[in-house]
Amino acid sequence: MFAAACIVAAGAALVTAIYAIGITDKNATARDYIEYWADGQLLVRGANPYDIPAILRLEQSVGMDGSVPKVSFSPPVALELVLPLGHVGPKAGLIAWLLLELACAGLSAWLLWFLHGKPQSRYHLLIFAFPPTLACLMAGQLGVFFLLGVVLFLCLNQTHPWLAGASLVLYGVKPHLFLPFVPVLFLDLLRRRDLRIPAGLALAIAASCALSVAVDPHAWSQYHQMLHSMRMMDVFFPTVGEALRFLIRPGTHWLGFLPEAAACLWAAWFYWSRRERWNWADHGLPLLLVAVAAAPYSWFTDEAIVFPAILAAIYRSEKSLRAWIFLGAVTAASLVGVFWEIPLPSSFYVWTAPAWLAWYLYAMHSGVDRQPSDAAVTPA
Repeated sequence: MFAAACIVAAGAALVTAIYAIGITDKNATARDYIEYWADGQLLVRGANPYDIPAILRLEQSVGMDGSVPKVSFSPPVALELVLPLGHVGPKAGLIAWLLLELACAGLSAWLLWFLHGKPQSRYHLLIFAFPPTLACLMAGQLGVFFLLGVVLFLCLNQTHPWLAGASLVLYGVKPHLFLPFVPVLFLDLLRRRDLRIPAGLALAIAASCALSVAVDPHAWSQYHQMLHSMRMMDVFFPTVGEALRFLIRPGTHWLGFLPEAAACLWAAWFYWSRRERWNWADHGLPLLLVAVAAAPYSWFTDEAIVFPAILAAIYRSEKSLRAWIFLGAVTAASLVGVFWEIPLPSSFYVWTAPAWLAWYLYAMHSGVDRQPSDAAVTPA
């Protein structure tokens, strides 16, 4: 353990040194991270963090080219997360942000390894080669934080349900990624009369909202004005729902929510048909994949949260050559977008979430049960 800690510390020091030497404030403006930094700077100054002209001026002042600002669509529940960035420059903030994301990814990998019974294989380290995770680290997006919340929920839901519910608090930033979980939590509450998970989530969201109001008393009204001025409903997001809307009738916004509605109905049926043996660490994984694939708007970086399902399917089908070939093809195609730096709003990414779901279903169907010593377990 000491040797592993030294290796991790050395790796963190190396990353810090590389960034300290090679990164400038202007380099930081090329990443989506700069929108969170700008929000933090405006908050510290007592200004409106959703003031688009102010965000543009601030980003241009540190070297960003062009006249199109990078704007975060995250609601005020995320303000406390970006507030510390208001006390540092773009370069220093980027280094700290990346190290925090690497720590979250590493902790998620370790918890998943523990959740699966500490197998001899090191498949959990594939988290650092998973294309959405890489894209998230390169852009400085929030997907890795959502991933850690999911992993904590899977680990804690049986032993510490209050904390498990609270671990999902960041989904208040993107509730559409969580919506199919709502009917499952509601039905589970009715069946078991156990309020602890939803109560933990509600308390955590209430505390987060209270903190955001303390940071900026006008945050919610400012956020509403920003959404109205940005006309978000007219923006194309690379999702199945949005592709459906733009193909059939671009002006009919409700078409983009049809997959989400279908996913919620399916989630209710999926839970009810397995209610007597429901286990979040097992049955929650396909639910997670469906939620992401059906989301009305999301980015490729948000797909980092499906890694627990991908890892479970890898363990299930590790002896299936066809499953590995299928996974390799999907991964390679996804990496094209990552390394060619295809913009996140591009229609190139419409297929990725359905592809992870398709691979999971294939791998779980073609795989064989692992030996009892390697079987997935929930930590006591």
